[in-house]
Amino acid sequence: MDAIKSFLWKPDPEQQRQKCNSLVRSNVRKLDRDIQQLKQVEVKTRNLIVAASRRAQRNPSQAKGAAQETRVFARELIRVRRQSARLHTSKAQLQSVQMQVNEAFSVRKIEGSIRASTGIMKDVNSLVRLPELTGTMRELSQELVKAGIIEEMVSDSLPEDELMEGEGEEAEAEVDKILGEILKDRLPAAKKAEEPVPSAPAEEAEEEDQQEVLAQMRGRLEALKS
Repeated sequence: MDAIKSFLWKPDPEQQRQKCNSLVRSNVRKLDRDIQQLKQVEVKTRNLIVAASRRAQRNPSQAKGAAQETRVFARELIRVRRQSARLHTSKAQLQSVQMQVNEAFSVRKIEGSIRASTGIMKDVNSLVRLPELTGTMRELSQELVKAGIIEEMVSDSLPEDELMEGEGEEAEAEVDKILGEILKDRLPAAKKAEEPVPSAPAEEAEEEDQQEVLAQMRGRLEALKS
């Protein structure tokens, strides 16, 4: 019966507009939560870099190992910042889509018809390919097709290797920049490399704790991308 009704009577434009806006707001809230989580991960990563540098200053015998740790954490921080930048860009695209959708419905009220927008379709295609938004953006794209705002369904998700393009091995110069930003006057002490010496059991346990924290951080980052 519902299928017959939908065939005989076109959807109410105001209901369509409200549903599209609701889906956009839902996606924006999701991005805001993910961005906030990334901020927390960034703070923890910065603290780990500082802690490793201080450990090297307290015990010069650990200087080389601590310097290596700071570089590992710096690479993690680079990944976090890139992910955060991508989410901020996606949020701006979403807000642009919302403005364009509302404008399209306003024009429909005046002219009695709606024109498909290649600009909205381009933004929606870009957003639906992000793992963070795939599900709800597909629902939004379906509503936009029904309303006649876009003419075709969006493409499939980005392959993982394409999504992570440019996020493989960070340039050492970028790592140095991050360390210089966080450590400042501590950086020279952290970079004094000495030959490794046998570590005491307590020192080994501390290094294991740091690696466990790093593994947990990576797990949270992967969860955000899933």
